[in-house]
Amino acid sequence: MSDVELPPAVMMLGLISGFQMSQALFAVAELDVATALLSGPREVEDIATEVGADADALGRIIRFLAQHGVFRTSGSTVEITDLGRTLADGPADSLRSVTRYFHQTHYAPFGNLLDTVRTGEPAAKVFLGKPFFDWVNENPDMAALQNDAMAGFTQNARGDLLEVFDLPQGQTVADIGGADGTLLAELLAGRPERRGVVFDLPSTVSAARPTLRAAGLEERVEVVAGDFFEKVPAADVYVLSAVLQDWNNASSLRILRNVVKAAPAGARLVIVDMVVPEGDAPHPTKMLDIIMLGMLGGRQRSESEWRRLLADGGFTLQRVVTGSGSYSALEATLG
Repeated sequence: MSDVELPPAVMMLGLISGFQMSQALFAVAELDVATALLSGPREVEDIATEVGADADALGRIIRFLAQHGVFRTSGSTVEITDLGRTLADGPADSLRSVTRYFHQTHYAPFGNLLDTVRTGEPAAKVFLGKPFFDWVNENPDMAALQNDAMAGFTQNARGDLLEVFDLPQGQTVADIGGADGTLLAELLAGRPERRGVVFDLPSTVSAARPTLRAAGLEERVEVVAGDFFEKVPAADVYVLSAVLQDWNNASSLRILRNVVKAAPAGARLVIVDMVVPEGDAPHPTKMLDIIMLGMLGGRQRSESEWRRLLADGGFTLQRVVTGSGSYSALEATLG
């Protein structure tokens, strides 16, 4: 990639052609090209045969993505880069499931983003004819892909947050909207004195049992199906990880107030989510905020917005801890 500064019109052309980049990356992820290259450089023809692609078309996609650092080429030989490895199955920082998930769920609805800007209505709801999560939960395969994608994404986005953040004291830890139980399993690892609850919709939380079984936590963690807009179970520590970002303030307040109703005196709330920094500097939260706008009607929030939301919901923000990733832990107390 060149360090020469491009004219504004050329830079803008690159920005408005972003759909080509997305679709090229989607194709590579779906065909699993990156995984095929983990063992070392290979010829394009050889890769195409393995993944079931047209060699000429695949070669042109690779050439296009190589200029952005996804591949490294020498003639007809292709090598995967560290950036490209994130589209492979296996690496700890893999985003292949996220890429496939975005392709199957987000890409088409985002064609209606202009309507969202005009009306405030999520593009996905207009495109799909129903709220996005309702649509996902009607399809078990899609719900499974979402669980896999979100578990991998949030784990990578947290970085070392769980190492630098001390979980508040409390016997029972409830992960509200805990999906497949991955986060709760991490939180309870090395804490044999604690018990847990994974709480989510029936179509989602069923995936938690294999996760807990693999972690040896079946005896200490209860899997509970329910709707956090109706009620949540009692606990000493409540965890909301990447949940409130999915909802507008009114819906988020319903969740928070249900926690207040169920929580005993002295309970703590831990929100694992993103905090939008002030200013115009690039930050992942600003991209994800547009995803929330177009898909769910939710939002990413600044620290002051989090503080106001929590106060309106019956909590006082006590501290914000940030690790090496883009997620932070916001700890709050009742009242």
